[in-house]
Amino acid sequence: MSELITAELVDLDLSAATKDAAARSLAERMVAADRVTDLDGFLADVAAREAQMPTGLDGGIGIPHCRSEHVSAPTLAFGRSAAGIDFGAADGPADLIFLIAAPAGADDDHLTILSALARRLMDPEFTAALRAGTDPGAVAALIRGEEPTENPDPDPDPEPEEDDATAAAAAPFRIVAVTSCPTGIAHTYMAAESLAAAGRAEGVEVTVETQGSAGFKKLDPAVVAAADAVIWAHDVEVREKGRFRGKPLVDVGVKAGINRPAELIAEARRKAERGEIAAVSEDGGSTDSGDGDGGGSGADHAHFGVRLRTYLMSGVSYMVPFVAAGGLLIALSFAIGGYEIASAKSVADHFVWGEADSWAALLNQIGSAAFAFLVPVLAGYIAYGMADRPALVPGFVGGAIALTVNAGFLGGLVAGLLAGAVVMAIQRVPVHATLRGIMPVLVIPLIASAVVGFLMFIVVGKPIASLQNALTDWLNGLSGSNAVILGVVLGLMMCFDMGGPLNKVAYAFAVGGLADPTDGSLKVMAAVMAAGMVPPLAMALATTVRKKLFTKTERENGRAAWVLGASFITEGAIPFAAADPLRVIPSVMAGGAVTGALSMAFGATLRAPHGGVFVVPLIGQPFLYLLAIAAGTLVATALVVLLKGARRTASDPAGEAEATGSDDSRVTVAA
Repeated sequence: MSELITAELVDLDLSAATKDAAARSLAERMVAADRVTDLDGFLADVAAREAQMPTGLDGGIGIPHCRSEHVSAPTLAFGRSAAGIDFGAADGPADLIFLIAAPAGADDDHLTILSALARRLMDPEFTAALRAGTDPGAVAALIRGEEPTENPDPDPDPEPEEDDATAAAAAPFRIVAVTSCPTGIAHTYMAAESLAAAGRAEGVEVTVETQGSAGFKKLDPAVVAAADAVIWAHDVEVREKGRFRGKPLVDVGVKAGINRPAELIAEARRKAERGEIAAVSEDGGSTDSGDGDGGGSGADHAHFGVRLRTYLMSGVSYMVPFVAAGGLLIALSFAIGGYEIASAKSVADHFVWGEADSWAALLNQIGSAAFAFLVPVLAGYIAYGMADRPALVPGFVGGAIALTVNAGFLGGLVAGLLAGAVVMAIQRVPVHATLRGIMPVLVIPLIASAVVGFLMFIVVGKPIASLQNALTDWLNGLSGSNAVILGVVLGLMMCFDMGGPLNKVAYAFAVGGLADPTDGSLKVMAAVMAAGMVPPLAMALATTVRKKLFTKTERENGRAAWVLGASFITEGAIPFAAADPLRVIPSVMAGGAVTGALSMAFGATLRAPHGGVFVVPLIGQPFLYLLAIAAGTLVATALVVLLKGARRTASDPAGEAEATGSDDSRVTVAA
């Protein structure tokens, strides 16, 4: 911690009224200390991270943080606010604000140091000392962990030692826990410390394994074996779940571990007393779940539609990097050598260093090789999301067979679901203890691959291939009003919930089409990305042309929204939608519908699943494509300005003062 914070990076009288203003004030200190090279670029990265999930924690703590290419060295700045600043915590504003800046290539040592700070924030004595400190240098030293050498309060009356029999009779209840979050910088370790602290208060022995970005050290098998119960507080998949087999299990999201650890410990004790054992397979998931705060594998007990979407999105998320790499390489090859380069001879036999066509053919064939993995990867990781590692082999095999029988993307979806279901069924069959060791590495892959292969070759492969061909013909035959209508529907879906379920369904449909690219599927991908760029761009433009209709916080969010929109990060508009959903959401939906319709009508195509304006040179009909985005942005901007202006006209003077942001009394919370 010694190199992360100095007295110059401490502000004990932080006057900012909003989280964006607080981040700017602390970031300016980082710039002055030569730790941040581009203030606005860094703040845009902070805003993008904040839009994903609020960084406020119970107890009056805000921890805005991000990795950014504009950070030259790992840095921590601290601010103390007398009035409090809303960072989205359930218990109200934060008065202790830590801005954590990590370089884009932050190493494990840096993340480990940050995790140490996260643990200390759960210590009431530490936070009390931060609130009482009067000297920036002393506060910086406290945060660095510089402890006094003497013991100011020795225990004058130590407890007498217990004899072995008494100690055995008073053996504490033992819990092992796993905590994890998507970024792995803070919430993972705060949940761990919160559970450990609650355990100490309750007289329960809690041992925690943190599975964050800094890596993880597995719990000692002896500790796991001796545990009376297990708690998973996680927002990403727990690794090596089979270790916790045969134990009572509480399965919740990571924020539950931070906000209500005592309740989780009490629930674990109740389950242990009742003898409730979670059905955790040797390498699979659990059939137990907690009751809230999102995340975790609570999806196991969720509505079937929710579970199905989770499984499908797991496969799509692993497939997207293959689509991105393969699609961009193929697009570059077309840009260099023209579309006829796709029929070039193999570069393994015909490659001339000085010929542009040879390089174009090389890029095309590498990209095509990447594309060949799309359907198997999709199927394999759908199965993995359902039944963990034993399902990977039958999933990949089923995906490969889908390609063999020309079932394409739809065949991959079905193969993945079949593989996951078959493996889950096999895992429920009781087996002798001597066979358990070979089940996940031999028996399950063998039997499941044979069953899935039979079903894909003999039963469902040909019907799915027929359906896939019908869908392909329909997309390729779209023209005129039919294409425009599809563009409108996709645009509405992309903009309705801005990163939510409908948005993800439309995006998955578009990305799936890239697995077997045709002219129709490339048009769909272009329409989806174009519509997804409209909401943040429209809000950025609206806050620029009619500043008085927005609060100071919204205007600051608007500056970041330019970059987010240009990068196809639809979530950049969420702060505006959360503050005024009845005006913002209909406006951006209208703009997205216009953009989707125009993109389809113009025949724009796109081979990359992401990239925003940065892949425009590789887009078919690029100028018309930009025109479609501009038109939708103008429509959405005009509507939101009109609706907000009408509200302001009808409001009282107090409401007008609020709209101008003169007192900055409104706070935008990013969903």
